[in-house]
Amino acid sequence: MNRFAQRVALAAAMIFTASTAFADPAVGIWKTKPDDNGNFGHVQVQACGAAVCGTLVKAFDGAGKEIKSANVGKRIIWDMQAKGGGAYGDGKVWSPDRNKTYNAKMVLQGNGLAISGCVLGICRDGGTWSRVK
Repeated sequence: MNRFAQRVALAAAMIFTASTAFADPAVGIWKTKPDDNGNFGHVQVQACGAAVCGTLVKAFDGAGKEIKSANVGKRIIWDMQAKGGGAYGDGKVWSPDRNKTYNAKMVLQGNGLAISGCVLGICRDGGTWSRVK
């Protein structure tokens, strides 16, 4: 390998390492609070460009048994912007149990992710989700 190729390979490795080292701290799988029906889910939160988004990856009944749900695979969080200090805002959260989309914010504290949002002046506290992984 010539010197130029070595430098290109080193630069690519450094960029990859830097991008993985600075992953958003909210990235992971989160267990939601039980909804109005007593069901809960696992939401996979990930970077979506400059924002954070989340998709429902598993659904569970009130007893903790995995259930089939038409909502698995649907986006629950989108356009959430990091504001610093564990705060996120300017995003949307869809609540499957009420089929409503809220203007939302999140606050990350350790292994908890507090979710809240409003639609047409009516606000809802989505509770604090717990980190699964």
